[in-house]
Amino acid sequence: MSTLAHTMMTAARSADSGLASPGELDRYPFAEAPAVDRVGPPAWDGGDPELGRVGRRAAGSRGRGLHGQLVQQLGQMIVSGDLGADRPLVPEEIGQRFEVSRTVVRESLRVLEAKGLVSARPNVGTRVRPVSDWNLLDPDIIEWRAFGPQRDDQRRELSELRWTIEPLAARLAAGHGREDVQQRLADMVEIMGHAMAQGDALTFSRADSEFHSLLIQVAGNRMLEHLSGIVSAALQVSGGPVAGCDRPNETSLAHHGRICDALASGDGAAAEAAMRQLLTVHPEVERVVPAPREH
Repeated sequence: MSTLAHTMMTAARSADSGLASPGELDRYPFAEAPAVDRVGPPAWDGGDPELGRVGRRAAGSRGRGLHGQLVQQLGQMIVSGDLGADRPLVPEEIGQRFEVSRTVVRESLRVLEAKGLVSARPNVGTRVRPVSDWNLLDPDIIEWRAFGPQRDDQRRELSELRWTIEPLAARLAAGHGREDVQQRLADMVEIMGHAMAQGDALTFSRADSEFHSLLIQVAGNRMLEHLSGIVSAALQVSGGPVAGCDRPNETSLAHHGRICDALASGDGAAAEAAMRQLLTVHPEVERVVPAPREH
């Protein structure tokens, strides 16, 4: 096993720890909600009874500490519809309900506003925005939708988006013969092979995600490069047989290897074809995204 493979597999087994620094949490001036909005607390009831105990829950997948956990919890509630559009969000009520400080609430709402989930205006306060305003390409929102009531739509949309992005990226990448990136892609395939042999699904998933992100980044198209995070999120939340790389298996590994071979030989058509084959390893995907017709 290469040094890189050993390092990555060791790191995958290490648990993340530590709390994020609060930073300048008070810099963001959220307007107070007017008194007319304070007719009662938001619809906190009916959900997970532990949602109010933020400090006792594990940190969210992309944030640590109370701030990251509150972003995760409020985001999930908004995306699931527990907090519907135009719902007023009063910082004091959120702080009391989730047992966190006002500064944590302010920073969390700032992050949610950047994602398009809420808006804050003077004399109006903070309110939940309709789904048409959400940044649906944000990795957190992709994750929240994937594990909420919209999970089926999210998986279908992600599959369709990957079918649009990745075959094209593979074709373009073949025209950019960067040996360092090609070696890195080959390293990821090696890591996936070792991980599969050891039954290490976590390391396989991480190497797989890096493989696809690298491929998009080397395509030489900056707009495509900005979509690499979406593909990574899709791989992490697919939760089922939507594509060949959802689960470790020999066929998936072989297709990854064929993509590497095509890139090394500069064969864009072969790289594109191998990527399409990878995305249709499982027959179920054909009911989600039909394979293109031959002309």
